[in-house]
Amino acid sequence: MFISEGKDLCPFCRTPPPNSDEDHIKRIKKLMDSENGEAFNQLAGLHSHGEFGVTQDYQKATELWLKGGELGCAEAYYNLGIVYRRGEGVEIDDKKAKHYYELAAMMGHVFARHNLGCSEGQAGNYHRAMKHMMIAARAGDKESLFNVKVGFRKEYITEDEYTNTLHAYQKRQNEMKSDDRDKAMESGLFPGE
Repeated sequence: MFISEGKDLCPFCRTPPPNSDEDHIKRIKKLMDSENGEAFNQLAGLHSHGEFGVTQDYQKATELWLKGGELGCAEAYYNLGIVYRRGEGVEIDDKKAKHYYELAAMMGHVFARHNLGCSEGQAGNYHRAMKHMMIAARAGDKESLFNVKVGFRKEYITEDEYTNTLHAYQKRQNEMKSDDRDKAMESGLFPGE
């Protein structure tokens, strides 16, 4: 493999990309030995989907996601929430799904916060749902912002809450703007919204 000026190197460890599935798994396991929660999350995803030569094993994936979450990976807890909500390899358990979404949301996971809002709305707790949606929208989630708009129209939130959320959403969007990002989106390398 030709590596040009280090562009193909991992930005963290400065090594070339793995040249095989086995090498990829070996690198993940090395990170797991260092108690890296994201590495546990990655291997769990591979077990969940049966990718990179890893046998599909939902029970193993669930165990790895739990460990990843315990090590500080919000995405791992979010994935556990999805698994329990959908019943992928486990019994559907909305209570457990909500628990893992809550853990992920407390760690700053925006989509977990959005999903909590959806759960509360489905349970008829519209004011609680709107609180979750406003937090997610303020963090930049477009779908949550749409739900906040609906909540405002149905008078679950005040005009001030809606206006403040809208301003926070716009501020967040402005913070994420960059010329490089715009160029990548125009070139098709980075999928847009």
